[in-house]
Amino acid sequence: MQALGVPFLLFSGLFWGHSCALSGKVNKHKPWIETSYHGVITENMDTVLLDPPLVALDKDAPVPFAGEICAFKIYGQEAPFEAVVLNRTSGEGVLRASGPVDCESQKEYTFIIQAYDCGAGPSGADWKKSHKAVVHIQVDDVNEFSPVFREPLYKACVTEGKIYDSILQVEAWDQDCSPQYSQICNYEIVTAGTPFAIDRNGNIRNTERLSYDKQQSYKIMVTAFDCGQKRAREDVAVHIDVKPVCKPGWQGWNKRVDYEPGTGSKQLFPKMHLETCGGPLSGVRAMVELQTNHIGKGCDRETYSEKSLQKLCGAASGSTDLLPAPSPSTNWTASLLTDSGRDSDLIYQFDGHRAANVPDHVVPQNLTDQFTIATWMKHGPSPGLRAEKETLLCSSDKTEMNRHHYSLYVHNCRLVFLLRRDFTQVDTFRPAEFHWKLEQICDKEWHYYVINVEFPAVTLFVDGVTYEPYLVTDDWPIHASKIDTQLTVGACWQGGEVATPRFTQYFHGSLSGLTIRPGRIETQKVISCLQACKEGLDINSLESLAKDIKFHFNPAQSVLVVEGQDVDSINTAMTKVSYINSRQFPTPGLRRLHITTTVQCFGEDTCLSIPDIKAIVMVLPPSEPRITITGSNRLVRPASDLRGPLGVAPFKELHITSTVMKGDSFGGSRRPGVMEVMHNLDYCDVLVIGEELNPERESLEIHHSALLGKHLDATNSTSGISIYGVDSMAHYEQALRQVRYRNGRPTSLSERKFRLTCSELNGRYTSNEFNLEVSLLHHSAPVEHINHMAAQPQYMRPVHHPLMIHTMNSHMSGAAPPAATAVIVVCIAALVVIVVIGVYRIHTTHQEGSSEDEDGVKDAEVDWDNSALTITVNPMENVRGDQALSEEVKEEEREEEEEEEEYEEQVGGMISTESDNSDEEDEEEEEEEREEAKGRKQKGKLEWDSSSITY
Repeated sequence: MQALGVPFLLFSGLFWGHSCALSGKVNKHKPWIETSYHGVITENMDTVLLDPPLVALDKDAPVPFAGEICAFKIYGQEAPFEAVVLNRTSGEGVLRASGPVDCESQKEYTFIIQAYDCGAGPSGADWKKSHKAVVHIQVDDVNEFSPVFREPLYKACVTEGKIYDSILQVEAWDQDCSPQYSQICNYEIVTAGTPFAIDRNGNIRNTERLSYDKQQSYKIMVTAFDCGQKRAREDVAVHIDVKPVCKPGWQGWNKRVDYEPGTGSKQLFPKMHLETCGGPLSGVRAMVELQTNHIGKGCDRETYSEKSLQKLCGAASGSTDLLPAPSPSTNWTASLLTDSGRDSDLIYQFDGHRAANVPDHVVPQNLTDQFTIATWMKHGPSPGLRAEKETLLCSSDKTEMNRHHYSLYVHNCRLVFLLRRDFTQVDTFRPAEFHWKLEQICDKEWHYYVINVEFPAVTLFVDGVTYEPYLVTDDWPIHASKIDTQLTVGACWQGGEVATPRFTQYFHGSLSGLTIRPGRIETQKVISCLQACKEGLDINSLESLAKDIKFHFNPAQSVLVVEGQDVDSINTAMTKVSYINSRQFPTPGLRRLHITTTVQCFGEDTCLSIPDIKAIVMVLPPSEPRITITGSNRLVRPASDLRGPLGVAPFKELHITSTVMKGDSFGGSRRPGVMEVMHNLDYCDVLVIGEELNPERESLEIHHSALLGKHLDATNSTSGISIYGVDSMAHYEQALRQVRYRNGRPTSLSERKFRLTCSELNGRYTSNEFNLEVSLLHHSAPVEHINHMAAQPQYMRPVHHPLMIHTMNSHMSGAAPPAATAVIVVCIAALVVIVVIGVYRIHTTHQEGSSEDEDGVKDAEVDWDNSALTITVNPMENVRGDQALSEEVKEEEREEEEEEEEYEEQVGGMISTESDNSDEEDEEEEEEEREEAKGRKQKGKLEWDSSSITY
């Protein structure tokens, strides 16, 4: 039809005039169009591309109106299109969108179109329409939408050690309508450096084997692209958790547990549980071991002295400590090596070259058929292929011969006790050597050894456990002799049959607390107490444990075994395992924990292998106490008090306190505070400073009654006194206040100084050094001081005499005193006698009322100094004979002492405040007065004092 269009137009032009002539004829023909059309329109555009083009023909052409096309009409589906006639004569038209066309709303449209001619005339009457043609229009898509993931977050879980083909699949979609733009053509992992990959379908896989220990979870970001290469608006997060391969073992425990001193029992594994991977079990056995070999003597024990511990544990008295701390009285251990880094434990190290001879006066001489030897020992394998004997203790001949009377030694990891009796009983074979073969002897750990001898039976206790000897060797008794024996520690003394006496069979190892107790054996209860640990394992809330749970401790409570049939019951029991340290000041540092577990299955011995657990308990440092001794630092007493049968109590006003620094949490910050604490002491030493005491006239002692009811003992010597034993600070205060110092010749005493120190835990915490000076109250005239004058009692007023005559060192030697002076002196002497008699009567009355204070400890005791009120009588030497003068001197001294005691009771504390304020001039005058008085007494004469006479 399109090809016929041009000739048709030419033909219509040729006959235009004829058509006009025929215009009055009727419109005979209908327009003609194609029967179907196919069109394409791009969304959001308005032009439709039709195939074939929209053209209508009419056979009435070229007749005007009848042969022209005036309209195209569309029917059906409310299609958003319209047809427009471009040329009425040619019949060309176009199809346009009348509204927005959205592919996502509708991809295709189908409707009917018809063509209309212009009718018979200008009025359009008698118009004709063509047949109906079908129009099919397809809407083309535009890539206007980005891909969107269907889930906001993707999660997956994988097991470590596996390679997966697909861990999970992510999916995105696109709202575009066409396959080109609506399909997702590619996915991509945005996060760099991850062990994962993704394919075009969204499947994520791992590219390497994952490890739970290395990383427990991963977070990766993924994006998507459609086929038009438009990227997703937002990336999506993918979380992949790595779970470990189910490994049987304990879970939920911490490798370190902090323990604060003084908090009692603390749970070690409050969230612990056993993972069995679902296997059926018939029984579980767990062993928890607390390893404290590096702490002191094997664990946190009390570090008091051996004697104090024995008293605490109720051991029988009379034991001899062969390895005491070095001191002037126990100097035989001074040359031995000590280990001072063990929380004040007194530990001696023997390197195979050192030993000690115990003095004869220390060695127990009365060993009978019953005695006990005890010691702590740490020993390893003996050096060399053919190991020699290593002697701990040996009693051998001092000279002439080399017989061993009794000894304790180690040989090839065997403990041997030698006991050779003498011929005083029976001349027959007797048990002489007792052998024990134990692993503890050479395991390089601390153990407590006690040998109880009830001859002929000998029993060994190691850490409280009894062991009988595996071998007993008999031998002949030793012939009696007068050869002295030598007791040694760390080797055996070879004193005879050698050119030079020497030590032999040296010990290699460590010893502590080596004691011998003659006459009695130690009880099991005391042995257990002496070696008991103060720290160990514990179980809280025993009543809450299941009935099928069984548990038991070793004697030291360092090993706990828990057994049960149900895993849940075992888990509950393990959460209640605790650590406890009952020491008030425990040793800080770590303690190792080791847990071994055995699991049994039905019909099998073991079915699962449970890895061991290794953890630590960290004991935090305790708040260290500060022990403080306070009291009066100077004591001044008259000669009569020092000469008395009880002497004086230097430490009567003593006080002992102990404080610690505590941090209190307040307002988010820690503020330190001082808190007073009560704890035990283990010794207090009073040392004499300067020259030692003269035993002929001096003594420093404490009565036995002062120690009754206390865990205290005391020893004294010319260098001081030592009070020892584990007891409270209050008991130590009471004992020290009753220490007495006596001096039979106080006039020769210038001053005596003492130094007091106290200790807790065998010297781990020591007090300050408290110094005290004891001096004699001298009888010299006072130097005037205003404060002294204010202290004078009303009934005694000083009388000053300006005229004084010296007879010994007078500058007027040879001149006779005038008569007036003699008269004055006689009058003064008479007056003094009257005053002295009155004072003596008052003093006698007071003494009768104070007879109940015979112990010499006076509550009203005060310190006197040289400013105290005194009475000095100096008659002329030519008034009386030598004998009268001598008697008068004695009477004067007696009256002066009585007057001082009376005055002390009357004046009270008024003088004590002055005693510490005397100056150097007073002291110099005191010294001169003492020298002059000494010279006068030697010559039996008296002299006048140049100072005032006070009475």
